[in-house]
Amino acid sequence: MTMTIEISAFANGATIPGENAFCVPADEGHVAMAPNRNPAVRWSNAPAGTKSFALIVCDPDVPSVGDDVNQEGKTVSRDLPRVDFYHWVLVDISASCNEIPEGADSDGITARGKDVGKTEYGVRGINDYTGWFQGDPDMGGDYGGYDGPCPPWNDELLHHYHFKVYALDVETLGLSGSFGGAAAVKAMEGHVLADAEWIGTYTLNPDVK
Repeated sequence: MTMTIEISAFANGATIPGENAFCVPADEGHVAMAPNRNPAVRWSNAPAGTKSFALIVCDPDVPSVGDDVNQEGKTVSRDLPRVDFYHWVLVDISASCNEIPEGADSDGITARGKDVGKTEYGVRGINDYTGWFQGDPDMGGDYGGYDGPCPPWNDELLHHYHFKVYALDVETLGLSGSFGGAAAVKAMEGHVLADAEWIGTYTLNPDVK
């Protein structure tokens, strides 16, 4: 049987709820802080020989150049080249686990980020809010675990969030400290037995559907 993944909070290919986002549209201005709860993620039909899982959430639609991001009177062109932005990096999930419950990894915005390292459900890496808030005296820090969508409010492009679970043939990837999504993906090379993906979309631009 093929490995599957399911997120009950939104249909595959549909809009991610504000409950699971980092930012939502504001009544006044452009954005407001959101509940930032991780959605419940469940998976099944892992192949024989699975010794651990990894869960990676990536938005590949992030602007490669930030000059016009969130700038009044400007837009971020949909034609601008895009890069990956990791929103959740969780590795060394036990082979006996098949679910991360809603709110188990994130339930609100944590200024300066949540801790990295071992948790009840696996080993947290950092997400890319770490770089986004670098140098900010109020928000700067290592952002461990899940932090949801907050794309530029003036971006012409609808963003896609790829929730992907990997079944691995090793109990641990041997990662520690402030490792990110790219490092986790690199460490998984040659160890992936199967994977499954669920995609959500999100925008803060009222002109984008």
